[in-house]
Amino acid sequence: MKKIFIIGLGLMLAFSTAQAQTVTSPNGKVAVILELIEGGQPCYRVLYEGQDVIERSALGLKTNIGDFTQGLVLKELTQKAVSDTYQLRNIKQSCVDYEATEGVAIYALKDKPEMQVMDIIFRVSDRDVAFRYRIQPQKETRVCVVTEEASSFALPEGTTSFLCPQSKPMGGFARTSPSYETPYTCDEPVGKNGWGEGYTFPCLFKTAQEQWVLISETGTDGGYVGCRLLNEQGGTYRIGFPQAGELNGAGATSAAVALPCETPWRTITVGPLANIAETTVAFDLVQPKYKASQEYVYGKGSWSWIIGMDPSCNFDEQKRYIDFSAAMGYQSVLIDAFWDQQIGYEKIAELARYGKEKGVGIFLWYNSNGAWNDAFQTPIGKMNNSRIRREEMRWMQENGIRGIKVDFFGGDKQPMMQLYEDILSDANDFGLLCIFHGCTLPRGWERMYPNYAASEAVLASENLHFGQGACDAEAYNACIHPFVRNTVGSMDFGGSALNKRYSADNQHGTTRRTSDVFALAVAVLFQSAVQHFALAPNNLDDAPAWAIDFMKSVPTTWEEVKFIDGYPGKYVILARKSGGRWYVVGINAEKETLKKTITLPMFAAGSTLQVYSDDAQLNGSVKTVKQNKRQQLSITIPCNGGIVVTE
Repeated sequence: MKKIFIIGLGLMLAFSTAQAQTVTSPNGKVAVILELIEGGQPCYRVLYEGQDVIERSALGLKTNIGDFTQGLVLKELTQKAVSDTYQLRNIKQSCVDYEATEGVAIYALKDKPEMQVMDIIFRVSDRDVAFRYRIQPQKETRVCVVTEEASSFALPEGTTSFLCPQSKPMGGFARTSPSYETPYTCDEPVGKNGWGEGYTFPCLFKTAQEQWVLISETGTDGGYVGCRLLNEQGGTYRIGFPQAGELNGAGATSAAVALPCETPWRTITVGPLANIAETTVAFDLVQPKYKASQEYVYGKGSWSWIIGMDPSCNFDEQKRYIDFSAAMGYQSVLIDAFWDQQIGYEKIAELARYGKEKGVGIFLWYNSNGAWNDAFQTPIGKMNNSRIRREEMRWMQENGIRGIKVDFFGGDKQPMMQLYEDILSDANDFGLLCIFHGCTLPRGWERMYPNYAASEAVLASENLHFGQGACDAEAYNACIHPFVRNTVGSMDFGGSALNKRYSADNQHGTTRRTSDVFALAVAVLFQSAVQHFALAPNNLDDAPAWAIDFMKSVPTTWEEVKFIDGYPGKYVILARKSGGRWYVVGINAEKETLKKTITLPMFAAGSTLQVYSDDAQLNGSVKTVKQNKRQQLSITIPCNGGIVVTE
């Protein structure tokens, strides 16, 4: 049940363009200062505990009905307190109490002060700042095109960055880029522009004063474009619209809107790393767009493709994986590309009936294509057409299919964002969960779309199969995601392998560098309500029994998250709670063994704890220890190793 309370403060201020006005968070730690500078340009600053974390930065929109980046006057600022309590099973925190101060700045044209053209709505909470634009109708004008957004973010001198470059369009495998699958750089000086095309959201920065800043967006749907972050110069970045070459050049890079229109939210999370890891701002600012057609079943599943690739997509192997999921107590099996050719619809229906007997549902892979890349994997030409898509989904519903995984999208232009929304909406009509791959970042979609499960939007586990370099860097990358990609939305990584090698016989292919305890830890560390792990049936015999037992019982939905310690790209220690039970997990990517004494107030003094840990050779074991009176535990995590602590 959702409860919303809005308390009006009744503050309405009229002031000259020379005056700065402040919107402050409920606890006073976060403040936004609004200004109009010479030429009537709207600007803002963000302070955390009195320090600039975003220096004076531009605001405004350019549209085909007017330039709202200059020549403006601020007519008034209204402020009120807002609060929202909501429950969501499929994010990092199941019950959220959100409180913020909302400031609405109302702008008019300087030479026509009676004409209100644009509002900027700010929400300032104790760890987050968010803003969006509301474009007002002008006389008889009821539609417009937003061609550019002036919103910028000026980071203080000495700031370093943790960023994922945006790839150029129509490149990479089968010309499927951009798909948010490029490697992060950590602690890089500001001032670069990625590979020339900016950066994908979310974008993390650390100021010289050791304050962290995470910039992203939320609330994007089919009514707008997905955006990126472009570097202008030095520490100044601005919102960028999609690249012209996306969607194979079809469609505009601008957003066509009906008026009045509210744009997606720009979000800025500030403060210590705990604020970054624990923020729920992506969901705080949005509302469900439709009701769930049923109570959707989340949980764990198996996935043959990550180990066996395309040849594994055959009837006998998928039946074996259904048996494996049943033996593990898992809820599903994901059947990947070419199932329509290598298994066929009738046999898929037979597998679905067999899975139902075993208590195992089926997710089916689909190509998103239309006409936006050269991806050839089938089924193709079904998800891009409403009539065909709904016929296909009706067949899935009739045969008890649990959900779909749709791959190879064409970028962030408005038609592509609309396709995501259309797939989700249609799938809900037929009771199907949706996972997206080769795709954009989710932007509040867990709350907006009740049948949304997760997105890839990251260099995910298939790269561990494809190249040894990805295996060598697995721990490094895993130590980034809890602070950047995974903190704003569910991440379908598909990892936690227990095979030593990425091959069906466990003897060939790339070699896993990380430990078995590491695999257990990332099963908790990577958040997604639906997890298809990279386990294989042979693991029932060749993996340690303690590892299999843990992977049988590990949850995928969480009540709470607590950041304990870490640094992006180096190490991370995080705690999650599910069913009233806490799981404290850690991994280490640094060459030196990590030695820490951590305080664990979630475990009472004297509690009996199960501790999974690695020795220097990455040999894992589990032991029982007592929580001491200080509620502290000394841990060691070798490079590429992990730790798991639970009651």
